Amino acid sequence: MRQIKAFWRGAIALLQRHRAQLKLSFRVAVAALVAFVLAQFFHLRLPLWAVLTAVIVTQVSVGRSLKATTDYIAGTLGGAIYGGAIAVLIPHSSETALLAVLVLSVAPLALVAAINPSLTAAPVTAIIVLLVPEMNHVSAIDSIIDRLLEVGLGGFTGLIVSLLLLPSRAHRLVAENAAQTLNRMARALGELLAGLPRGLDMLALHRIQDGIGHALFQLQAVGAEAQRERSARLAFGPDTGPLLRTLLRLRHDIVMIGRAAHFPLPDNFAARLEAPLDRVASSFADYLRASGSALLARRMPPPLDSAEAALAAYVDEIAALRRDGATRDLPGDAAERLFAIGFALEQMHQNFRDLERCVTEWAESTKIPDQPASPIKEPL
Repeated sequence: MRQIKAFWRGAIALLQRHRAQLKLSFRVAVAALVAFVLAQFFHLRLPLWAVLTAVIVTQVSVGRSLKATTDYIAGTLGGAIYGGAIAVLIPHSSETALLAVLVLSVAPLALVAAINPSLTAAPVTAIIVLLVPEMNHVSAIDSIIDRLLEVGLGGFTGLIVSLLLLPSRAHRLVAENAAQTLNRMARALGELLAGLPRGLDMLALHRIQDGIGHALFQLQAVGAEAQRERSARLAFGPDTGPLLRTLLRLRHDIVMIGRAAHFPLPDNFAARLEAPLDRVASSFADYLRASGSALLARRMPPPLDSAEAALAAYVDEIAALRRDGATRDLPGDAAERLFAIGFALEQMHQNFRDLERCVTEWAESTKIPDQPASPIKEPL
């Protein structure tokens, strides 16, 4: 019985972690089914392209679906017009002429798609417009019209399904990804500050900070999708820019501390700074985690009192070491690292103020009702 309960708890936790992916798979299946039914109903020549388009444009968030739809339709329209013009204006009754026309159709569009990746559908569309008449014995004009109808139907179906069926708003994804990134930062900061007295090797530094940069890159992409939803009036929420910039600055602070943590502190400094650094590590990490939870739940930010008190205690201990003359005999590189640590902590405190304002803005903003917040789980 205990094993069964453990299995179900694990299964439920797994479903919660992959809730967005499960919703996406359901939307994709429904979009494909609806597109096929509509293509059959309207007697489209090749329902395959309507189904494929619906699958392609149905993305994990509404903002990403909107971009995929506009990009795919724009690429299709451009490829259909150019490929159709080549097919109509240049005779290609022989196999050699067909090959030449194919190259002339594909090469320029491939260059355009390489310069502007949002038009990657253009060369594919030109190929279809050019070759389908050869296989189905229809005119180039009919092939263009069929292709535009198929893609238009599939794109419309995928976008409507993304909007109406278990929609995933990008703002919600921004909050979830930001909370996970703050958890990563909290863990990294705690380990780096704990390792300052003895120093950390490069492998340990890379392990500690591994994943934060990638998480921020993903967060930037989701933030762009959220802004796209706001611009299209498909969602309402705060501007994601200030939050993303604040997290990036916090990342820079952690990198600065990591560079200083490569070398151990002098023995007399390590003995006196170990306790203040432990307090700073604990309070700063707790603040990052609590801010992530508040952001996800749209609550007001946690108080900064504990973090400020810990930082003040560290600054007081540094001042006491200076009064005792301990800094006079420090080598230049050791003094620079000590200054860098203090500067990074002060900068992090200032960025905490910015994070506090961001969390407050998200808590006070008008939001569309969404799914209940799930506990933040640190990625393995």
